[in-house]
Amino acid sequence: MKAVWYDRNGDSSVLTYGDLPTPAPGPGEVLVRLAASGVNPSDWKTRRGSRPMAFPRVIPHSDGAGTVEAVGEGVDRGRIGQRVWIWNGQWKRAFGTAAECIALPAAQAVPLPDNTAFEAGACLGIPALTALHGVLTDGGVTGQTVLVTGGAGSVGHYAIQFARLLGAARVLATVSSEEKAAHAMAAGADATVNYRSEDVAARIADLTGGAGVQRVVDVDLSTTAGLLPAVLAPGGICAAYGSNGPAATMQFGPAIMKGIAVRWFIVYELSAAQRAVAVDTLQAWLRAGLVTHAVAARVPLADCAAAHDAVEGGRFIGNLVLDC
Repeated sequence: MKAVWYDRNGDSSVLTYGDLPTPAPGPGEVLVRLAASGVNPSDWKTRRGSRPMAFPRVIPHSDGAGTVEAVGEGVDRGRIGQRVWIWNGQWKRAFGTAAECIALPAAQAVPLPDNTAFEAGACLGIPALTALHGVLTDGGVTGQTVLVTGGAGSVGHYAIQFARLLGAARVLATVSSEEKAAHAMAAGADATVNYRSEDVAARIADLTGGAGVQRVVDVDLSTTAGLLPAVLAPGGICAAYGSNGPAATMQFGPAIMKGIAVRWFIVYELSAAQRAVAVDTLQAWLRAGLVTHAVAARVPLADCAAAHDAVEGGRFIGNLVLDC
């Protein structure tokens, strides 16, 4: 099979495109012939060395979608031919979805509704599930005012939609340009705040009449932490799934006086119960055609290195997908 891999950490030049043996599904596994592979920021960060090499050779990417081609012992043969989307394809495993095929536990290949294209399916494992858990956790957002930071990002775009679907009263989003503001508004945001040109805390106070928001779904806690006591309402929570820096600092006094909280989570490590709730909720919305996907570009598998560079450089608004 054709695949992309790396044998050492480094810039995108360490990625090799070539031929590797097609895997065979083991007991409890399915073999998926991939149609699309999603590229996420964690892919280039891991390749660069944010985590040391856990295996001598790595095929990157955790997200993908395709068709079940074979099954291992103990898996219903009726799954052969089934369209599926994949989660955690390369989490704690050597070989991910930047390839023509992947063998992985059957539970990690979720039936893809017929009305959802493969390229959209390759955006679900990390962006959509992260966004969904961010608005579902700790009681959900029904009736709340929610702030989504990075509202034009791949997670943010879904988080705005999902907050709406889960009954949020208002959804606000931070962005960095007029183009990104338009993208967030199209997803369902009520208002946007340009964090490059506006005082975010003052603007949120203005938008909420000084009350603050009940929840922040946050892409970069290293930047947002200092704002939380100002933008969160008393008892509010920040669902934090990312950080661009190694530390996040906030003032203790204002934070404790408001009783605010931070729910740290990483989508790869959701519990079985948390993942089941998120997957079941997402599947129902997909079947009903309620989710809009933002696939910014599709490029050939052979151009994986260029795709990594594009995602690292933030060159697209939306998800970048490889055609496998």
